[in-house]
Amino acid sequence: MLYFRARMPVVFLIARDWTLRTSVRAELREAGIEALGMESAEDAGKALASGQFPSVVVIEATAGVADDPRIAGLVERVPAILIASRAERVPMPPVAAVVYRPVRIGDIVIKVKDLLRKGHAA
Repeated sequence: MLYFRARMPVVFLIARDWTLRTSVRAELREAGIEALGMESAEDAGKALASGQFPSVVVIEATAGVADDPRIAGLVERVPAILIASRAERVPMPPVAAVVYRPVRIGDIVIKVKDLLRKGHAA
């Protein structure tokens, strides 16, 4: 796994929709998972530069977020969940899971927990 059991796993939640970010963050934190909300790939880059490395990344599939090359690089190294719209198509590299809007916050949290439980080879 990418985290020690004694420490909380870290999840990056990258989404422009602040209600999505705050709702998912609250549920993950309630489950003992450190969730860091970010609005852009630049925010994720700053977190990585400061030494934060996620065990899972949750990404809102919107233009300017999911199609950013920095996000693609992160997704290649870390298991990712994409929150997508059936109406808007955004190019994205392969991810561990895709959930389509409308989606329940609990469904996203279940996917995150599943990926954390499975672990990921670095």
